[in-house]
Amino acid sequence: MPATVSAKKPKATAAKRPVEVERLAAPAQAGERHQNEGHGRRLTMAFEALEAFPALAESRDRLLAVVSKDHVATADVVSAVESDVALIIAILRLANQVHDGRGHVDTVVGAVELLTPQTVQAVASRVRTFDFFERASVWEAAPERFRLHALATQHAADRVAAEVGYEHRDRLTVTSFLHDVGKLVLLHAYPGYPSQVHRGARTPEERIHQERRELGVDHALVGGVLVRRWGLPASVATPIERHHNPDIEGEAAFIRLADMLAHYEQGARVNPAEMLQSARTVGLGPRELRRVMYELPGSPSQRQRHVDPCPLSGRELGVLQRLAEGKVYKQIAHELTLSTSTVRTHLHNIYGKLGAVDRAQAVLIATERGWL
Repeated sequence: MPATVSAKKPKATAAKRPVEVERLAAPAQAGERHQNEGHGRRLTMAFEALEAFPALAESRDRLLAVVSKDHVATADVVSAVESDVALIIAILRLANQVHDGRGHVDTVVGAVELLTPQTVQAVASRVRTFDFFERASVWEAAPERFRLHALATQHAADRVAAEVGYEHRDRLTVTSFLHDVGKLVLLHAYPGYPSQVHRGARTPEERIHQERRELGVDHALVGGVLVRRWGLPASVATPIERHHNPDIEGEAAFIRLADMLAHYEQGARVNPAEMLQSARTVGLGPRELRRVMYELPGSPSQRQRHVDPCPLSGRELGVLQRLAEGKVYKQIAHELTLSTSTVRTHLHNIYGKLGAVDRAQAVLIATERGWL
């Protein structure tokens, strides 16, 4: 992340954090190098390295294109930000700084509504980027792997949330995207991570056990510490740090199940009993879980985000609705008791308000925004 958007940490938190990290990272048994260097120092240096974690260049460019339009739609900005881990982090950090530094903003929707398009554009223009064809010297292929798994987990989490009617889906998008951010810390802190640390482990549960045994800390707990350092609220940090606990409830349970489903979708091994237990925790039985597992490999569902107020008047919306139904001017005029010239005037105003060039584009824009 660019230094200009780094969240200012409260003095008390900044003073206690190295001690907390030292406490979390108890002495490990993963080689002389781990024993000779303090875990707290290693993790602190890794936390600092995450300031430069890059966004996918295509995601950054698409966000810049969205916020550069004459008519900036909040839903489009939200979707562009939510396509990339680094963009989510940068926008949320800045939004929580702007929000009196109290750390209350836990969704991209809330962050984008708080910030101006110009501010979002400034943040995006400064963020570092990576590209598949241009390897970063520090992170190499890690950003690609991390983003792909984050997207798969977010997709699975949203599918499960839709199945059970979970109300905090916008926040779940953030927590599921960032659930493994602690792995980036461990990757930077320990040269043997994950290959040596996870050696012999096959499932997510076995890998988390190996981390605790070899390092004295796991990536979920480290991720929670990092998110708090960034100034993000506990509603984001807590589910991240607890998502591998088998007896959890609430949002962390959704993330745990989604993480398993993402591994399953990608052909990795998961424990069937653990997955079924996690599903039951969030209210899914075997039948519903099988349906979710069957549907996941398909295309991700495009959930409509009703975050933009409709700029059209009731009459204009009525005209556009009938236009979407394939009716011609005379039919619309007859149904609304208007003249055809008045219908044309309404359509002219609709095009101007939506930034559309024709009827088809106006209907498409209104449909995508959830106004039709």
